[in-house]
Amino acid sequence: MEEMEEELKCPVCGSFFREPIILPCSHNICLACARNILVQTPDAESPQSSRASGSAVSDYDYLDLDKMSLYSEADSGYGSYGGFASAPTTPCQKSPNGVRVFPPAVPHPPPPQHHHLLPHPGCLPPIPRNSSITCPQCHRSLILDDRGLRGFPKNRVLEGVVDRYQQSKAAALKCQLCEKSPKEATVMCEQCDVFYCDPCRLRCHPPRGPLAKHRLVPPAQGRISRRASPRKISTCTEHELENLSMYCVQCKTPVCYQCLEEGRHSTHEVKALGAMWKLHKGQLSQALNILSDRATEAKEFLVQLRNMVQHIQENGVEFEACLVAQCDALIDALNRRKTQLLSRVNKEHEHKLKVVRDQISHCTVKLRQTTGLMEYCMEVIKENDPSGFLQISDALIRRVHMTESQWGKGTLTPRMTSDFDLTLDSGPLLQTIHQLDFVQMKVPAAPILQLEECCTQNNSATLSWKQPPLSNIAVDGYILELDDGNGGQFREVYVGTETICTVDGLHFNSTYKARVKAFNASGVSQYSKTLVMQTSETGLPPCDIETIATVAWFTFDPTCAHPDIMFSNDNLTVTCNSYDDRVVMGNTGFSRGVHYWEMIVDRYDNHPDPAFGVARGDVLKDVMLGKDDKAWAMYVDNNRSWFMHNNSHTNRTEGGISKGATVGVLLDLARGILIFLINDEQQGPIAFENMEGLFFPAISLNRNVQVTLHTGLPIPDFYLPGEPEAPGSMC
Repeated sequence: MEEMEEELKCPVCGSFFREPIILPCSHNICLACARNILVQTPDAESPQSSRASGSAVSDYDYLDLDKMSLYSEADSGYGSYGGFASAPTTPCQKSPNGVRVFPPAVPHPPPPQHHHLLPHPGCLPPIPRNSSITCPQCHRSLILDDRGLRGFPKNRVLEGVVDRYQQSKAAALKCQLCEKSPKEATVMCEQCDVFYCDPCRLRCHPPRGPLAKHRLVPPAQGRISRRASPRKISTCTEHELENLSMYCVQCKTPVCYQCLEEGRHSTHEVKALGAMWKLHKGQLSQALNILSDRATEAKEFLVQLRNMVQHIQENGVEFEACLVAQCDALIDALNRRKTQLLSRVNKEHEHKLKVVRDQISHCTVKLRQTTGLMEYCMEVIKENDPSGFLQISDALIRRVHMTESQWGKGTLTPRMTSDFDLTLDSGPLLQTIHQLDFVQMKVPAAPILQLEECCTQNNSATLSWKQPPLSNIAVDGYILELDDGNGGQFREVYVGTETICTVDGLHFNSTYKARVKAFNASGVSQYSKTLVMQTSETGLPPCDIETIATVAWFTFDPTCAHPDIMFSNDNLTVTCNSYDDRVVMGNTGFSRGVHYWEMIVDRYDNHPDPAFGVARGDVLKDVMLGKDDKAWAMYVDNNRSWFMHNNSHTNRTEGGISKGATVGVLLDLARGILIFLINDEQQGPIAFENMEGLFFPAISLNRNVQVTLHTGLPIPDFYLPGEPEAPGSMC
């Protein structure tokens, strides 16, 4: 109820509506507020054709009213005609609810009047002639007619809603059955017309027996229903003695019979007031239902936004902690590097000191020796014995020259400079630090598999996916993974930028699980939801796998057949242009289940011996089927047949083929056996056993034979498939 309060307040005064009137634009305003914002217009600008009454106007009238609206350049609000004393000259103001309105015009001092001509204090002054009013909400201006504000209908419905709302906001109702201090009422019984508190309701109005059918409502609703007065009969604003009984469809307003006979509604389409009342109530209810749905969506959206606020706060704290951790890691790395560099500086420092100290020690010893030699030579020179001097002078001269030469070989040059030859190149690092910034690259969101575009057919599957609708993170590619069809581990089957992929070579009639993830430079996303699908003969979506049959539809495969094979009938009919036997296989392989297909002999000349059976994908194509170890076959002529595998012939059986004959092949991979039929009769015993792996239907023939393939056939009635012994494996 509190959300409705703004609807019940006047756009001018900001208070609850008092005596609200309906303007032609369908907005409401208090009668007193309407009188306050009246503006007087000149006679020249008030043509009689544009005068409006209190009744609603048509769409064409609104066009005229829009032309009469004046707007102020100063505040973009609506204005009045200038040059008249009655027009306000002050800027427009704002009402308490934010709507821009004009202050009431200051009237001129009235001329002197005699005491007996003064109006009664309770009477309102008359409205000046040629007055106009502008809606404070839509800014449409309207010229009043001679009736003034009385020409606008009163909104009794709004007035009643305001009264009920104000009553519901009054003091709490008390229980009518409490004996001493009445407690606050919690319900009211509409049938008993009594307010109850919870204890009195349980004691005096039990929810069983004859009182169980009474309707209990909240106290506020009960007070409204109790005080609701009978609906008043509305009267016409133009004919005050006439009741409103009809509805003008063109003007969209209630009218009386006199309006239809004499007024401007005489030529308009009218309908019964009660019928239109019910019709508009229904339309309003339907519109409210739609609006209620939108309000529900808005509430859910607000909950989503509030949750988003919480997530933003949590993510902000988490991101801030991550940023601090990253910066601390950089600081730690810088400190470690600083320690390493200081260690190098210390080593260089110790090395320089050692070299200089060693040179000092060496020079000190050498200088001491030189000084001693010099002093010794000086004493020798002082001797006066020539023969004795000459005995040692040559040796002393050589020693002096040798010592002097030793000082001249770089001995007096420092072996180390005092400067450090290390220069720290911190410029690139400082530039990198200054360029350190956030990169708008995040790990992509998990892709969404599009079920409506995913399907399987025979032993292939097509999958399609997309990014979430609100994800704007760049994606470099996708990784599609499938399991082995037997609940095993997932493996990558596609890596690339496409969002659709077809995977071939799957087991027929097997259940696979698929998932996809996205990646970019920042990392790999989470996996999508796992999609379960079953390979089958039809391209049904994964959600329809329960309805898929277990029979296979396939054709001969021209892509892997010998070049001499000739195809027709949509690759269902084959023959050969060579006299030698050539091999052709089907386009579907089997590794699980029980499968049956037939081939009808369309042409059989000169008694050839075609071979029918199954083969691996790498079977030899230029020899009879069964000559190598990659095929298991039955070759047959017009009289008898043999089974052959790896050029080993076994089980000769009487009975051959001719034109129109039917050769059937029954492959039971659950039991691992292969059986052949001719004209719906089993030909010989079980042909081969221990059949495991992936097998393709195959046939070898020459130019004397033409056959047509028939697939999607049920298992013959005579055959009862056994329980599966072991699942097949993919090759």
